[in-house]
Amino acid sequence: MQYRYDPAQIEPKWQTAWEDQQVFRAVEDPTKPKFYGLVMFPYPSGAGLHVGHPESYTAVDIVCRQRRMKGYAVLNPIGFDAFGLPAERAAMRENRHPAEITRLWIQNFRHQLKRLGFSFDWSREISTCEPDYYRWTQWIFLKLHEQGLAYLAEVPVNWCPAQGTVLANEEVVDGKYVETGDPVERRVMKQWMLRITKYAERLLNDLDGLDWPEGVLEMQRQWIGRSEGAEVRFGVEGSDEGFTIYTTRPDTLFGVTYCVLAPEHPLVAQLTTADRREAVEAYVTAARNRSDMDRQLAAEREKTGVFTGAYAVNPVSGERAPIWVADYVLMTYGTGAIMAVPAHDERDHAFARKMGLPIVPVITPPEGHDIHAAAWTGDGAALNSGAYDGLSAAEFKARILNDLESSGAGKRKVNYKLRDWLFSRQRYWGEPFPMAHLDDGEVVPVPLDVLPVTLPHVDEYKPTDDGQPPLARAEEAWLRTTVNGRPATRETNTMPQWAGSCWYYLRYMDAFNQDMPFSPEKERFWGPVDLYIGGVEHAVLHLLYARFWHKVLFDCGLVHTKEPFTRLFNQGMILAYAYREPSGKYHRPETVERRVGKGVKILSAWTKDEVETEWFVTDTEIAVEQRIGKMGKSLNNSVDPLDIVAMYGADTLRIYEMFMGPLEQVKPWQTQGCEGVHRFLSRVWRLFVNEETGETRPFGETSPEVRRALHFAIKEASDGVEALRFNTPVSKMMEVVNACKGEVPAREDAEAFVKILSAWAPHLGEELWARFGNAELITFAPWPAWDPAALVADTVNVAVQVQGKLRGQLELPKDTDGPALVALARALPNVQKHLDGMEIVKEVVVPGRLVNFVVRPAKG
Repeated sequence: MQYRYDPAQIEPKWQTAWEDQQVFRAVEDPTKPKFYGLVMFPYPSGAGLHVGHPESYTAVDIVCRQRRMKGYAVLNPIGFDAFGLPAERAAMRENRHPAEITRLWIQNFRHQLKRLGFSFDWSREISTCEPDYYRWTQWIFLKLHEQGLAYLAEVPVNWCPAQGTVLANEEVVDGKYVETGDPVERRVMKQWMLRITKYAERLLNDLDGLDWPEGVLEMQRQWIGRSEGAEVRFGVEGSDEGFTIYTTRPDTLFGVTYCVLAPEHPLVAQLTTADRREAVEAYVTAARNRSDMDRQLAAEREKTGVFTGAYAVNPVSGERAPIWVADYVLMTYGTGAIMAVPAHDERDHAFARKMGLPIVPVITPPEGHDIHAAAWTGDGAALNSGAYDGLSAAEFKARILNDLESSGAGKRKVNYKLRDWLFSRQRYWGEPFPMAHLDDGEVVPVPLDVLPVTLPHVDEYKPTDDGQPPLARAEEAWLRTTVNGRPATRETNTMPQWAGSCWYYLRYMDAFNQDMPFSPEKERFWGPVDLYIGGVEHAVLHLLYARFWHKVLFDCGLVHTKEPFTRLFNQGMILAYAYREPSGKYHRPETVERRVGKGVKILSAWTKDEVETEWFVTDTEIAVEQRIGKMGKSLNNSVDPLDIVAMYGADTLRIYEMFMGPLEQVKPWQTQGCEGVHRFLSRVWRLFVNEETGETRPFGETSPEVRRALHFAIKEASDGVEALRFNTPVSKMMEVVNACKGEVPAREDAEAFVKILSAWAPHLGEELWARFGNAELITFAPWPAWDPAALVADTVNVAVQVQGKLRGQLELPKDTDGPALVALARALPNVQKHLDGMEIVKEVVVPGRLVNFVVRPAKG
């Protein structure tokens, strides 16, 4: 019988021990430093986890395991972001309640996660769709409402009649729902909004000092979009009406040659002349059914617009400027009106050239620059600007801002791209609002003691025929209520999926609390999150919304820090190959064979290119195209991590995902790559376990080579955990095993090696630790320290050259002097061979590195 490395036997054994002993249960111990490591919690789906998911979980787990060994109180929680549209759609397809479907999906995710050996505190598991969780989401919403930050407003939304729901801007292209092609129309609907704009300046300023990727910080800055400029009032010729524009370049006001209003601007209908009314109304109708994002993207491709027949009056020059309507101007951004300076703005320039509008320079361009061919967006002295001619941009801005404010034509203004957050959804599977509409029209919060407002039973999960949300289908007993004795109807919109994820990190701190979302004492102990790892796709919205809620809670005295996440890191995506027929059918990678040969051409179904040197065929000889990208059920290329565990074990999967490359890099998945890692772990096993008898091999002596390799590995593992550099420590661990050459080192060194290995491969680490005779789990064994002296080599490799060409090498004590180096070098047989018949002209000696004999043919 052979006792080979068998993760199928080892791993369940230690997973059971960890669970039975509640090893990873977080405890608030004031005598210890704390560490809060967090992964962005998963959204459960029917497809389950694929091998891309464990990457970030493993990274956080390694750090948390090391922190425990360094004596920290560690919180490493997990839960599920469980509300949302996918479950609702599945419920419609399968005629089941989304709660039932979601709990089945969570059960599968939980099983997968536990089998991967993560040191999560499962006792704190939360699910955003459970009433005992969303009770507190509703409670926080009431705090927002109490602070005047939640309000109802009539806003334009993307309404899809066929789907019976409001769609996000990203879901609408060319006036159609991207998934189904169904027409989408713009409707004005009463929606709940959150006044995030009140926090714009703080959200921007508090980015300073965060240990976040610079790219994410910049995306947040751009999304908030702070700018300094002026609001300027333009009159309308022949009318008492006017409109306000916002500009960051008041120094270009003399260059305005036209103005543009958004199609939704209330002045459009009033100022359009009779002869232009039909064209304007047709344009406005067409624009109304396009999302803001769709309109902006379309404007990048082609400028469209229509003249209203009216003219604006420039407040500084008195010149008239035609007023146009164009859909690239949005009512939801700025004032819904812009001044256009085509000489110095590329977008305005393109529009002016297409529509035949004047282009007047007011900033001196470089000599030879044709202002009619291209806008000049650089600096220069003012011209065509009356009394301001010759001024620099900075001087011009300062003077004209003062003049505008003195004349009442304008005022200084700080503006933000950030808009208030549309917080309503016309869907079923979300948090109900804790609000009620009194019969007299007043909208009021429900009393705190009735929370949670739970989701009612409905017969269908789609909006009503007249466009009311699905909750309007609820029975009268749920819809009708009383608030302080006054009859009312419950709010029937639900919150967006973002709601539950805005504060989940706080609930983890005190997941059992029935009296409040979290206690101040536990929040003060665990907060803020020390390390947060997740995908860059959440770089803007999730992080921005969570920061907003956190700041509101800070202002309410409920949290003690201004920011929720001290350090953020984005892992790179793990990609997979997908194979598709021209018909659109996808094939599993393992059923596809790669072939190479010239002269064979396959028309690519995706790129329309001809592939001549390699192609791929299925097992039925159907030609398919290879592409690499995201894993997904629809692409038929998703890899279940439990399939890898069944083949190689969880420790192999964990190490392979860390060994693939730097954590932040995008990497292609290769199942066969697990084989090399599995061989490494098998070698570790054989080093310490006799495969013939199953007995643990006795400790021996540690050679200088092994000691040096070990302490390099300890240093790299320690530094790597701090820097989130998890691939290079694995290489150093492999070097330790190589240096051992099959001989077990001394106990102290063997245990130090297994300790660092256990952060990456915890199951094998526990097994070997127990075999060494330790009664306690390795989980709480002290993390080893590296000895700087051990990193200094006692010997050095010296290259021996003849005439600059390598002819041999010497391994010598590092303090070997020059004469001894030369003598030993000359004694090498291959060196003697190349010195034979030669005269040594010079002996070049670089101590510890090189001996080079400069020679020439010997005379006579």
